[in-house]
Amino acid sequence: MRRLYVAGNWKMNLNLAEAKALVEGLKKGLAAEAQIDVAVCPPFYMLVALAELLKGTRIGLGAQNCHFEAKGAFTGEISPPMLKDAGCDTVIIGHSERRQYFGEAGELLKKKVVAALGAGLKVIYCIGETLTEREAGRTEAVISRHLREVCGPDVSLDHVTIAYEPVWAIGTGKTATPAQAQEAHACCRSEIAKIYNAAVAAAVPIQYGGSVKPDIARELMSQPDVDGALVGGASLKAANFLGIIEGALAARK
Repeated sequence: MRRLYVAGNWKMNLNLAEAKALVEGLKKGLAAEAQIDVAVCPPFYMLVALAELLKGTRIGLGAQNCHFEAKGAFTGEISPPMLKDAGCDTVIIGHSERRQYFGEAGELLKKKVVAALGAGLKVIYCIGETLTEREAGRTEAVISRHLREVCGPDVSLDHVTIAYEPVWAIGTGKTATPAQAQEAHACCRSEIAKIYNAAVAAAVPIQYGGSVKPDIARELMSQPDVDGALVGGASLKAANFLGIIEGALAARK
């Protein structure tokens, strides 16, 4: 069975003191024996400090983005080897906000994924449709396009998690129903099977992202193809994030 995986995307929030307090709260609240993978993804400048706090724990450390080159004249960017050097084990690529506000898509995202994997990082690769696309009946087409931008015989998914995030549910307070989430996740898995094979599709963890809250976590992650969550706002408070983790664990009992 695929392991559960809950990651917190802090986006451009918190200061370092708040971040440290949040990590300490997670360390205290996360049971050592819990059968779940957990990660936090803070802003870049916090990575080194938080890596120190997370040493020896079960909590992974992720970045929210990376460049595709190892070094060079790319002002304002950060490379996968730099993230490794800062203590990261994971990076988010293709988040809807990167797509929407910075025009990231297609070959650029594939280059980022390939570079991150080549540097020894795990990748959370984000896909998902806008409200306009959903209302136009294009959800499956968007999922297929986003997956095929990156996936193929030259990219192994052994260290990749797919995060399905319906854009219409991010930061809006709206959440896809468990049935809607399952339908989209099943579509993702079916598409991965077409690109690779059934065994690869069965092994890839697929997170749900989009206004995930503790009160809906258990029902969402009870769905057969939902393997965890990429959490935004609710990951900024230890109690809320731990509540989502507890809901995920309860779904597998």
